[in-house]
Amino acid sequence: MKITFPHMGTAYIPFRALIAGLGHEAITAPPCTQRTLNLGTRHAPESACLPLKINIGNYLEAAEQGAEAIIMAGGVGPCRFGFYAYVQQEILRDIGCGLEMIILEPPASGWRPLLARLKYLTQGVNAAQISRALRLTWAKLVACDRLEQLSLDIRAYELYKGSTTRALQEAHRQVDRADSVAGVRRAVQEGTAKLQSVPQDRQRPVLTMGVVGEIYTILEPFVNFRLEEQLGEMGVVVRRRLWLSDWILHHLILSSFRKQREAQLFRWAKPYLQHFVGGHGLESVAHSIQLAHGGVDGIVHILPFTCMPEIVAQSILPLVSRDYQLPILTMVVDEHTGIAGVRTRLEAFVDLLASRRAEANSHSRGRKSLAPAATYSS
Repeated sequence: MKITFPHMGTAYIPFRALIAGLGHEAITAPPCTQRTLNLGTRHAPESACLPLKINIGNYLEAAEQGAEAIIMAGGVGPCRFGFYAYVQQEILRDIGCGLEMIILEPPASGWRPLLARLKYLTQGVNAAQISRALRLTWAKLVACDRLEQLSLDIRAYELYKGSTTRALQEAHRQVDRADSVAGVRRAVQEGTAKLQSVPQDRQRPVLTMGVVGEIYTILEPFVNFRLEEQLGEMGVVVRRRLWLSDWILHHLILSSFRKQREAQLFRWAKPYLQHFVGGHGLESVAHSIQLAHGGVDGIVHILPFTCMPEIVAQSILPLVSRDYQLPILTMVVDEHTGIAGVRTRLEAFVDLLASRRAEANSHSRGRKSLAPAATYSS
């Protein structure tokens, strides 16, 4: 079977390894472009979330390459993500696209539907092949996140604009080509060395900025206008606590143990938020406070227009900003958002943070380090 999946950052690298390992042909849609967005907005409801629209564009472009089926995650809770696959399925049917939708619901919604879909995907594949496919997929997932995390620190110090991004892209290509867990380890070692060899000026004064928000808008560079690259090239070290491997681990694999993880996040978010609001609304508040304790100069909160969980977080973050004396910039994106506007806002925000830093230094005080109210695990 020829199977495709939606784009989300570097997710295509581990996802196609999994599909191939299970004996299917992976059809990777082209990277998200304006054409992808145009296809999605043409067929999706106007009020739908931006990620849903771009996913539709991904599927249609994959169908042009011969895809027969789609693997899509389901969800539980108040976030509309849980309905994405079903809405998308109906949209594809309405426009005459015959792609089969294979929905992997998280265990929190019941193990039986998930096991049934996994059995369907693994027909004709023995246990050893499944085990190897899962181990290789997880190794690639973690490898991509590890390399990207390293790049967020190096990019702010690079001497030649774009050199870190090029090194990261090559490292990701090596991970993609690896056909074994040992090969992935070698790719990570070589990629790490390549990134660390990027010419840098470690004496350069830099800012540190946190990024929080809805996971798709954080991870997909087309949607966030390469936010982290732009900040890094402005001399900003980016810190974030939301990664693709984390999402896969907690949304699909450990979904049944979600309450334990939420309890930790609630301790950080208290007293600002004391209820689960779906999506990553809770994480946006908790991670902002964690980043504040970590001494960042500011935070960018990014979300798609009409995202309900992040709208809740957006209403709370001004209080966090006030109490921690920490500037927070909220950026709402949809199909009408343009690169020029995003760039202007980021430059203005970076200038603001640089001025605050300079003013603090002129008073010989620097920034006061925030001591956490209590010690919690993250």
